[in-house]
Amino acid sequence: MVRLESATADTGIARAIADSHLHAIPAHVLEELLAGSSLATVNAGSVIHHEGDATVHFELVVSGLAKIFVTAPDGKTATVRYCRSGSLIGVVSLFSDEFTMPATVLALTEMKLVQFSPAVVRQTTARDSRVAVALIRELSDRVLHFIAEIPGAAFTSVRQRVARHLLDLAGPGGPSGQLASSPAGAGSHEAGNRQFVVTTSQRELADAVGSAREVVVRILRELRESGTVRTERDRIVILEPERLIELSKWNPGS
Repeated sequence: MVRLESATADTGIARAIADSHLHAIPAHVLEELLAGSSLATVNAGSVIHHEGDATVHFELVVSGLAKIFVTAPDGKTATVRYCRSGSLIGVVSLFSDEFTMPATVLALTEMKLVQFSPAVVRQTTARDSRVAVALIRELSDRVLHFIAEIPGAAFTSVRQRVARHLLDLAGPGGPSGQLASSPAGAGSHEAGNRQFVVTTSQRELADAVGSAREVVVRILRELRESGTVRTERDRIVILEPERLIELSKWNPGS
């Protein structure tokens, strides 16, 4: 980890702050907020926070992509949020009594995170209303997002359900996801980069999304031709998780 001395010392951090609800906080207050923070690098496939953890945390995504998912007793998972540059993670843990992590946070790609000191954030929030307003706006966005997830799960096309199901199964800890190394020259990825693999047959995928196998085969072919996935026998390699996320949105115009 690298200790942070200035919010403007790293252009990536400055850009992530500008894309977050922290952007309206004056520079000198941001410096106070960053006291005791550190910059962490997280490997692809690593769990950042486990469901059930009680650790209070507050983080800013500088780069990379993570998904937040819940797990049912039978092992099935459902993704509730994706986090990229500018996303804030853990605001609710700062102000909840007897906090317990309700979901798991998994890095889909290598990530860089600013890990704030929860004690410093709480103290600064109590001292400066501008910080409090920024965090309230973040919490308001989270509430609206989770409400939008309800119709998103109900009013989706087969293509969207396929994209979402693949994302839900991706990653260690899921019922059938695992990591694989990409071969040299595979799409836009460099050799050695780890990619997510979903072990499932076309029939199983069709059953899971409630559609005919022929429809799912056509959708997978389109995803393969666009470079989003690579299909192999009884498994699907996700090459472009960001593109799958865009495809899975139930109402892109909202």
